[in-house]
Amino acid sequence: MRQIILDTETTGLRVEDGNRILEVAAVEMVSRKLSAPDRHMHRFINPERDSEEGALKVHGLTTEFLADKPKFADIVDEFLNFVCGAELIIHNAPFDVGFLNMELERLGRGKITDYVSGIIDTLKDAKEMFPGKRNSLDALCDRFDVDRSARTLHGALIDCELLAEVYLSMTRGQDSLLIDLAQVDTHDPHHSSALGQHGSRGPLKVQAPSAEELAEHEAYLDTLDKTVKGSCMWRTLESKPEVSA
Repeated sequence: MRQIILDTETTGLRVEDGNRILEVAAVEMVSRKLSAPDRHMHRFINPERDSEEGALKVHGLTTEFLADKPKFADIVDEFLNFVCGAELIIHNAPFDVGFLNMELERLGRGKITDYVSGIIDTLKDAKEMFPGKRNSLDALCDRFDVDRSARTLHGALIDCELLAEVYLSMTRGQDSLLIDLAQVDTHDPHHSSALGQHGSRGPLKVQAPSAEELAEHEAYLDTLDKTVKGSCMWRTLESKPEVSA
């Protein structure tokens, strides 16, 4: 699966006030592995207006610095070609999507959802995972022990790189452990013998773990404990006494 971690910086918080995008970054990830830097996209953009004072304090990108940068119209084809068909991962997606849609609609290019396969909002997911807690990117970096020491100002590229690590930590363990039967060749003679004559599994052989495997398991649980800053679910389950029949 091809995913794009995306972030923008803007001249202000409200698109309704005529604010514009002045920086966009898109970091490619394929099958949960970040691609090489030459497969990322990062552009500063001349927004054709000044930044609001509050926004300037956040990103530090002055009108003078951006004056000779390309306008959004100059990079729109490059941007759309890069994200086309991918799933976007964005922290507080409605904010960035609103600005992207504004820029695209100004150029008669539709909406961002016309080009991508879907959008994941990590802020929404974080609120469901950690209700009642702070779920800003900084807070999530601290929660998952992601080093953000290089983030002195908000910047689209560094925020994408941090969000990529946060997303992988948030979704760790969600990979399917089941065989996708839809991909099994039912004409394969081994298929029927593996699943049984009527498509049902035969008795499973239980393989006891080795001492080395048990040690690796404990080390992994220690990592989970550190991530949740307490005892992970598996520790709780293992501590429950077995109920005899």
